[in-house]
Amino acid sequence: MLGLLDISDCIITIDAMGAHPQIAEQIVEQQGDYLLAIKGNQGHLREDVQLFFKLSQENNFQKVVSTYHRAVNKNHGRLEIPECWAISGEDSLRFLGKYGQWKVVQSIVMVTSQREIAGKTSTLTWYYISSMDNNAEKFLHAARSHWGIENSLHWVLDVVLRDDDSRVRKDNAPQNMAMLRHIALNLLGQEKTLKRGVAGKRLKVAMNPDYLLKAVSVQYAIALAQTEWVRFIHHVAEYYRGQQWRRRHIRD
Repeated sequence: MLGLLDISDCIITIDAMGAHPQIAEQIVEQQGDYLLAIKGNQGHLREDVQLFFKLSQENNFQKVVSTYHRAVNKNHGRLEIPECWAISGEDSLRFLGKYGQWKVVQSIVMVTSQREIAGKTSTLTWYYISSMDNNAEKFLHAARSHWGIENSLHWVLDVVLRDDDSRVRKDNAPQNMAMLRHIALNLLGQEKTLKRGVAGKRLKVAMNPDYLLKAVSVQYAIALAQTEWVRFIHHVAEYYRGQQWRRRHIRD
């Protein structure tokens, strides 16, 4: 997928599932930068980063090259304080057990988010590696932008498309259905003629074959023209038109 995109001078953020040395190498080869979340799927890498930040905090970051940035957000009774620490330098990075496997690692990053809602406080922590120079403010902005996109997408998939309620489990069906939901969401998002939300557009697609054709024709029709997919949609639309004609004919 990355090979199809022009990512030069872009910051690519990927959650832990996509954090692999091959992906990091491809991003750098395509002239981009990466900020990759790390968890337990990379051996001891996360443990090494976590331990190094713990030791650095105990020494007040005096023995490392570091930057720090903090933000405060208060809205609708909710207080959020995200903080970011970043460490760079060859001596520090050698502490990481798998440092040599990653292409152009320049910085390791720790981001925390302290949230206070209705008198209850919680703190979450994330760890990253990055090909960018040490800049905690830039790292925090990139991480929070990723969260915003991820949260809004998951909310729509869950609330509108009922993704979490799906009982599809067999073979590759869950991945196939997830891909179809993403395609549907992208198509509805690109369709601008109807001034409704995704739920309203989805309902109209189900009830109106002409609007269904319009929705799948936006931008994607250029790439999908003369394919089986477009022909299939036309067949579906014609079928529903026939069904509607039969219902009217029976009523009359």
